[in-house]
Amino acid sequence: IDTWIAVPINIPSVTATEEPEEPPLPSEVPQPEDPQTEPPTSVAPPARAVLGELRVSSVTPSSVGLQWSVPQGPFDSFTLQYRDAQGQPQALPIDGKSRSVTVPGLSPSRRYRFHLYGLRGKKRIDHVSTEATTATEEPEEPPLPSEEPQPEDPQTEPPTSVAPPAQAVLGELRVSSVTPSSVGLQWSVPEGHFDSFTLQYRDAQGQPQALPIDGESRSVTVPGLSPSRRYRFHLYGLQGKKRIDHVSTEATTEEPEEPPLPSEEPQPEDPQTEPPTSVAPPAQAVLGELRVSSVTPSSVGLQWSVPEGHFDSFTLQYRDAQGQPQALPIDGGSRSVTVP
Repeated sequence: IDTWIAVPINIPSVTATEEPEEPPLPSEVPQPEDPQTEPPTSVAPPARAVLGELRVSSVTPSSVGLQWSVPQGPFDSFTLQYRDAQGQPQALPIDGKSRSVTVPGLSPSRRYRFHLYGLRGKKRIDHVSTEATTATEEPEEPPLPSEEPQPEDPQTEPPTSVAPPAQAVLGELRVSSVTPSSVGLQWSVPEGHFDSFTLQYRDAQGQPQALPIDGESRSVTVPGLSPSRRYRFHLYGLQGKKRIDHVSTEATTEEPEEPPLPSEEPQPEDPQTEPPTSVAPPAQAVLGELRVSSVTPSSVGLQWSVPEGHFDSFTLQYRDAQGQPQALPIDGGSRSVTVP
């Protein structure tokens, strides 16, 4: 008997190979960008960005403040160009939001020309220019930094420290003596008390000078002046380091003195009448110790007393930094002086 056995055979089915999808067409990518609408907008703004007039807002001996506007469109940044006192070109970068700038480090009484450029990226879009002359340097010192912290303690001291300054008053500043090389000044303090004084003036070279004076003094002699020259003096009364009041005056130094005339020699012929009276006072007039009362990098304060008698005047002699002899005349009522 023939026996048939049915054996199942698994014949693998053949399936079609899946074809890879094609990459997106290049035309599909730019379409969403709609270049027809955006490009025109990105090109237009740069053309419409405009700088307004460049104006001078402030002037000091060492700086110039400038202001400007942007009537149309924004700028990413600005650049201010100018030449310094030595003629070297300078470029000052400024952020795009600013509408003003202060240019520091300038020289007094000098004319500068400024050029402001508006930039998009690194490209200059527009520019404006202007000129300015720095101010003449004032003889007065800049505000003392110590004046700023004072308002910090107003909660405790002001009530007591504010009242006296309001009452401290300087009297008239008068010229007491004049020589070819010096001017003597006197003043009074009708009300209140000052801790110290500062006398400011310009020397023969036009340089500002500040002469510190102790608070007890009511007179000072300004040395080192030039003959036949007009000077203006400003006296400031200080409490602590704060200026409370000030007065001013002017004086013209005398013409140069001529050498002693020979006719002065016969004077000793009459000593029999004057000497007795002129010799006695000197014997009784006595100078006390000469002490140093204050020292700064550019000055020395001196004090003395007169235990007996009276002197008509004093003369302080010393050698300056160049080794030249100096003679400082001082009125007889003074008991202190500051050598500047």
